[in-house]
Amino acid sequence: MSIFEQRESAIRAYCRVYPVVFDKALNARQTDENGREYIDFFAGAGVLNFGHNNPRMTEAVIAYIQSNGVTHSLDMHTTAKRQFMEHFTKTILEPRKMPHKMQFRGPTGTNAVEAAMKMARRATGRQDIVAFSHGFHGMTLGALSATANQHFRNAAGVPLTHVQHFPFGCETVCPGCELGCGMQSIEQLRAIYADSSSGIAPPAGFLLETIQAEGGVKVADKGWLQALAKLAKDVGALLIIDDIQVGVGRTGSFFSFDDLDLDPDIICLAKGIGGLGTPMAMNLVNPEHDQHWLPGEHTGTFRGQDISFIAGDQALTYFDDDELMQTVKAHGAMMADSLQPLVDRHPLVNLTGKGMILGLDVGNGDRAKQIVSQCFESGLMIASCGTGGRVVKLIPPLTTPKADLEEGLKILIKATDNVMMQEPA
Repeated sequence: MSIFEQRESAIRAYCRVYPVVFDKALNARQTDENGREYIDFFAGAGVLNFGHNNPRMTEAVIAYIQSNGVTHSLDMHTTAKRQFMEHFTKTILEPRKMPHKMQFRGPTGTNAVEAAMKMARRATGRQDIVAFSHGFHGMTLGALSATANQHFRNAAGVPLTHVQHFPFGCETVCPGCELGCGMQSIEQLRAIYADSSSGIAPPAGFLLETIQAEGGVKVADKGWLQALAKLAKDVGALLIIDDIQVGVGRTGSFFSFDDLDLDPDIICLAKGIGGLGTPMAMNLVNPEHDQHWLPGEHTGTFRGQDISFIAGDQALTYFDDDELMQTVKAHGAMMADSLQPLVDRHPLVNLTGKGMILGLDVGNGDRAKQIVSQCFESGLMIASCGTGGRVVKLIPPLTTPKADLEEGLKILIKATDNVMMQEPA
């Protein structure tokens, strides 16, 4: 029995999917302790947008540590934080004419969501948040109340309150869906809030992902998003976009909503924002709402992650020009084109996504589990998501070489064909 089996909690999960001991990693490949390499289409659940041990970041971090740079600073001012904030302002905010303030907190996505929900409630004086079917926003109690997945919600042990769930407006309606997604759901909400006798008051905020990553790579319809944004404005609620997994370049632009004509009140960022895989989370808050915070009202011991500021500053260099984003768009299109024949061959298979996040819906979790297992046996790390784990999710590093993408796709296609051909005619 290994030390992991002997002493680590039964709650461990990903190690059961990838039952080896990893030793090294570089860009889009991991190597186990026996020297076997695996192509990584998982990327730390979307953290490693710029690959494992990105040399731009490792070199900058090593130099910073060797110079005795501050590593932990709470919310005090440091040269590392200033460098990151100035770079982020110049490269990301100013070109988009975004006035938003940067709020750093405990360095996890769930904490970003918790702070956003608090902010919406403080700014509006209301209690309830509206979230959407299949959404995932974190595991702490506030964020968990907005997460739709019953498996995660069951672990709470207490009622999850002050969040209402409504149908998500998918770009492509899933086969057999009866949730009433799309514009119909917006019209229903508008009617509810307009009726003073409905018993349902307008919420403090609407919380959503433009692409539901853990929810099955469900892409929101542009018209639905714009209608939701207008509804939020009309009823005095904040629009909160959780860009934690699909932001930071994943879709071919820094924000997933860059081409959607949206102006969110709060944007939640984590995962890829830290660049190297070191923890970091940040909310971008409209100054009109940020003024409602009192100093120290929402804190976090590790909100001053200076190593993450250094690595995150290097990550921003990928957005100083458009080269990487053009590559992401091209590689994303290549990935989708490569997988389309699977959809054509197998009526039960469906493909969704944008840029370099794609979801291969194979109909049920048993099939997806078999595909993931066969892929790993063949040297590809990939994971499943969605209802019952039915969607095989592709989130490789944005810096993955084309040759690795092609090799990984061949493994995935072969495994999917193998599993789907086992189905009775």
